[in-house]
Amino acid sequence: MIRSLWTAATGMIAQQNNVDIISNNLANVNTTAFKKSRAEFQDLLYQTIRPAGVTNNIGSQYPTPIEIGHGTRLASTTKSFLTGEPVQTFNQLDIMIQGEGFFMLQLPNGETVYTRDGSFKVDGTGNLITSDGYFMVPEITIPQEASAVVIRENGEVQAVIPGQTENESIGQIKLVKFANPAGLASIGKNLYKETEGSGEPVEGIPGFEGFGTLMQGYLEASNVKVVEEMVNLIASQRAYEINAKAIQTSDDMLGLANDLKR
Repeated sequence: MIRSLWTAATGMIAQQNNVDIISNNLANVNTTAFKKSRAEFQDLLYQTIRPAGVTNNIGSQYPTPIEIGHGTRLASTTKSFLTGEPVQTFNQLDIMIQGEGFFMLQLPNGETVYTRDGSFKVDGTGNLITSDGYFMVPEITIPQEASAVVIRENGEVQAVIPGQTENESIGQIKLVKFANPAGLASIGKNLYKETEGSGEPVEGIPGFEGFGTLMQGYLEASNVKVVEEMVNLIASQRAYEINAKAIQTSDDMLGLANDLKR
């Protein structure tokens, strides 16, 4: 009876974690290039009262065991890196990766991080930066006299200079990809950090060797589907209620046993 209390409690904890993950997905439904997460669970240890194959008193074997489980636990959270829908912004510095790949950024401490968020800006000297002031790697500087910027599918950046017949090439946007992008560490601000689980970054040119192409004037929407998350939320809520009911039932049974008289 006591076992059932702890088993149901693990179910409630697991569903609380699931609701937390779903809530984070829903909170970021409008976050540029956000990637939804999914909770994955594992069952806990089993108490084997009688193993399968044991010979009984009539000389035959029991074909199945008697095992009692001890609940569940959160095993991992897995991010889905499916590409979100393109959203046209008409901003010449907004860039969407259509396919596989990440932009490289440099933090103030010199560390390189990665993002799918292509909403770039320019600082006072023309450097291409993020909303938080992080520089793109490799750095790209737009001339002050440029009247417009052209970003091609292969990542070549060109400046339109008044009076010149041809656009001036000012840089090349490069992307990176990972053997296991789900192993990247999320550090907030739409940024990811390399880990041992993700593997080392592989650098390349957009549109070549499996890398996605770039779309100027577009941003990648979050890949969260509200209806799907709401269904998961309802299912998790009901599972939480069922586990709470199991605890209440166990408590009632313990109360009955406690009230037994000789």
